[in-house]
Amino acid sequence: MRALATKTKVLEFLERFAREARSSVRVYLTGGSTAVLLGWRESTVDIDLKIDPEMDELFRAIPKLKEELSINVELASPSDFIPEIPGWRERSIFIDSFTSVSYYHYDPYSQALSKIERGHEMDVLDVEAMISNGFVEKGRLLNLFELIRNNLYKYPAINEESFATSVQKVVAKFD
Repeated sequence: MRALATKTKVLEFLERFAREARSSVRVYLTGGSTAVLLGWRESTVDIDLKIDPEMDELFRAIPKLKEELSINVELASPSDFIPEIPGWRERSIFIDSFTSVSYYHYDPYSQALSKIERGHEMDVLDVEAMISNGFVEKGRLLNLFELIRNNLYKYPAINEESFATSVQKVVAKFD
């Protein structure tokens, strides 16, 4: 069983992972990694990331780093679970650069909507922290949900009405 990833472990992973890149790349962190680095959680089960553009040398480095650091790393981003929200790259938050790798927190609105759709207790708490800490504005969250709503049919596991109700419930907590 691998250890939980603390802020120190996440940062160590980012620095060591960057050493493997041979050219410029953006890496987007999502999920618990964002929560840990932005300070509303002490640890996360895994480091979720999206590599753009994809690079074989980085994919090949993941298993080695997982073992050496005793952490879990997953290739996952919100667009794996909900429709891609236009403008997500521009809303992503710069973290830091190491060598030729630039790290970002994947768009907080995309993260929030994918967490709401998943609906786990920790996910809902993360979304509430995003709103409380000013990373997500509830009105804009509703607008961006409406922007992707017509594309939910491409994700057959999602019940559109249930998802819409869940978004409304989270936003209503802050009225």
